[in-house]
Amino acid sequence: MSLHQDLMLNRELGLIEFNRRVLAQAEDTRLPLLERLKFLCIVSSNLDEFFEVRVAWLKEAAEHTPDRILPDGSTPGEALNLVSDAARELIREQYAVMRDTLFPALRQENILFLRRTEWDDVQQEWVRNFFFRELMPILTPIGLDPSHPFPKVLNKSLNFAVELDGRDAFGRESGIAIVQAPRILPRVIRMPPELCGGHRHTFVFLSSILHSHMHELFLGMTVKGCYQFRVTRDSELNVEDEDLKNLRTALQGELRQRQFGSAVRLEIADTCPQHMEDFLLTQFGLLPRDVYRVDGPVNLVRLMQVPDLVDRPDLKFAPFIPTLPPVLEKKVGLFQAISEGDILLHHPYQSFQPVIDLLNLAASDPQVVAIKMTVYRTGTDSVLMESLIAAARAGKQVTVVLELMARFDEEANISWATRLEDAGAHVVYGVYGYKVHAKMLMVVRREENGLRRYVHLGTGNYHPRTARLYTDFGLLTCNEDIASDVNDIFVQLTGLGRASKLKMLYQSPFSLHGMIMSAIEREIENASEGRPAQIIAKMNALLEPQVIRALYRASQAGVKIQLIVRGVCALRPGVEGLSENITVRSIVGRFLEHPRVFYFYNNREENLFIASADWMGRNFFRRIETCVPVLDPRIKKRLIREGLRLYLEDNVNTWDMQADGLYRRRTSRGKEKCAQQLLLEEYTR
Repeated sequence: MSLHQDLMLNRELGLIEFNRRVLAQAEDTRLPLLERLKFLCIVSSNLDEFFEVRVAWLKEAAEHTPDRILPDGSTPGEALNLVSDAARELIREQYAVMRDTLFPALRQENILFLRRTEWDDVQQEWVRNFFFRELMPILTPIGLDPSHPFPKVLNKSLNFAVELDGRDAFGRESGIAIVQAPRILPRVIRMPPELCGGHRHTFVFLSSILHSHMHELFLGMTVKGCYQFRVTRDSELNVEDEDLKNLRTALQGELRQRQFGSAVRLEIADTCPQHMEDFLLTQFGLLPRDVYRVDGPVNLVRLMQVPDLVDRPDLKFAPFIPTLPPVLEKKVGLFQAISEGDILLHHPYQSFQPVIDLLNLAASDPQVVAIKMTVYRTGTDSVLMESLIAAARAGKQVTVVLELMARFDEEANISWATRLEDAGAHVVYGVYGYKVHAKMLMVVRREENGLRRYVHLGTGNYHPRTARLYTDFGLLTCNEDIASDVNDIFVQLTGLGRASKLKMLYQSPFSLHGMIMSAIEREIENASEGRPAQIIAKMNALLEPQVIRALYRASQAGVKIQLIVRGVCALRPGVEGLSENITVRSIVGRFLEHPRVFYFYNNREENLFIASADWMGRNFFRRIETCVPVLDPRIKKRLIREGLRLYLEDNVNTWDMQADGLYRRRTSRGKEKCAQQLLLEEYTR
């Protein structure tokens, strides 16, 4: 079978569809109200990155390779038009949810966002005093004239275009000024309860305060109009191969320019007149399709702080305490517990603390001689990094493969690299041209029978905060074959030489794609010979064309294929004669579904893997990833249930993908079954 272009769905439209599912969480009255507000903000945060990366890529492709054919058969220009229309509709729906659903519901709970027209005299006086006390000294208005060109506008910053009439003290008659709101200023400000009828949670937007007092910045002139705007820029970092001596130094130079990359999106107030829109488009080199008018604040991400400002536990998810595996609750040392058998951690239901403890113990244990770890995302404040620093200072051999090109975490990772090197750790940045996305930790300990290696392999980042928000799996083991493979991969990453054949692990860019293809072909062969054949795979994204071709062939051969793909999926399920044996579902709930779990029936052998890689071209061919087979029968049974089967039975957070790329939310017939809630109840019982 040849893969026709119309059998691949558009990647960018798939991402917009995912955010539509997230937005549905903001509308779901079964969820606590302040959590719904968070989901509304997550949509804005996701869209920011979508424009900074994916739309920026499309715009560049449309400019430099306009005749290029994308996997779905469209040209970059055609895709841009489709994406612009779809994104504009999503944003319109998002603001309608905020304005017509969430804000009224919050008001009923005495959580108010007061518009300027609602301020009484006392509140107006408070706002005026706040403006002069907290804002006026910080603001810098820029009147546009030959001596004051249009300012450099920071990526995603809040700005105001001000229309003026009259002459200033120097006789200048500009007509337009730009006022930038420094990022240090809060975007949502709480009013004193005594001014609000005793309501503790009354807020005003910074933009409202600035609107109401913008005239104070232009004495003697008339403010004819004031319009908030925000520009989103291309945030991809481009480090040139030529004359590259030190990746970290080159990257630091690029980071300084990220705030001023090419503009890709202009958000403006819906009241902004056409001539001002045209003026701003000209300044940023954008087209009308790049404008997004909004009825409300131009940056809803800043509303994410509101739930933290509101002490209403009844309007938030009930807190929970992650548990420990029973073997770790015993009074047995961590090293001994791992040596007695593999340990599977299921986050966030089970604590990430054992991983932290492993590093802490390794740093202080005199028997530990070496620690090796990959770091992709870990945050600016990481106990894991502090443990590595302590271990290096204690004289351990500490090696850290730190991915400097982890998008939007580059600055934090550069900072950790400096601190680690200062402590005496060996820090390398992987292999230039390949992102190190594998999640590996190895502790080498001298024991009675010689050196023993303790390993952690995970599907998620070494990030304690996201380990409470994302679902992921981690495997603690001292299996010698796995440990040997992990060590070989570290040698690859830090040294030079050909890739060795691994005993247990599969690795991108060398063997993982081939293994997945072979496993699919084996199911095709079994089905063709009349044997039961089944594939279940859970991942964040499915885009790689060769894998999609193979899955189509498998469906035609009669293989039952159940895919759980949280985000974008380019495969069309349920097409007669092509993919009628394939179902695709997306789970969107309280926790971000993040693990990669692959199951192949293989004539009753039931091959099961956990991995750091999605089924995308970048993960198979341009990243260093790991995939580990699950061998322990007890862990395999548990992982199949908790990672796959429960999600196939979910009828609360499940969205079924249609052949056209749209999704329908599954409605429960009878008893509701929510995988995430069931696991929470089981683990916190």
